[in-house]
Amino acid sequence: MKHLLVVALVFSSFTIPAFGKTHKDVYDMPCTKLWPAVKDTLRNSGKYGIIGIDSTEMTASYNIGGSWGGKRVNSLVLNAQGDKCELQVQTAFSGLGNDDYGDFKKRVGDSLTKLAAAPATTPAPTPATKPEEPPKQ
Repeated sequence: MKHLLVVALVFSSFTIPAFGKTHKDVYDMPCTKLWPAVKDTLRNSGKYGIIGIDSTEMTASYNIGGSWGGKRVNSLVLNAQGDKCELQVQTAFSGLGNDDYGDFKKRVGDSLTKLAAAPATTPAPTPATKPEEPPKQ
């Protein structure tokens, strides 16, 4: 019985960390251009539960999944590399039928396309002020 317990502990200590993975991709744009697409993906895709977002550090933690695959917590960080930006995502084991990182990367690409096609926002013009009229007598 002791041997079985020791084998189980040794096996679990080597296999559990192997399930998670860090994915890295470098985008040919500054992180300030990639970050809005990452935030849009997390906020508006309907696929992620946001745990935390830090725009200053360009980091986020979020969960994904549900019923069959179970909830999984993933995190990301953007690392500036000169004029380029590295997207680094740490994913939990997502099961055989899921590709959390591949799906996330595709959605970020879709957000980049959507944001590039959106018209640039310009501040609303301020109404012209009329010069004050002298008081009527």
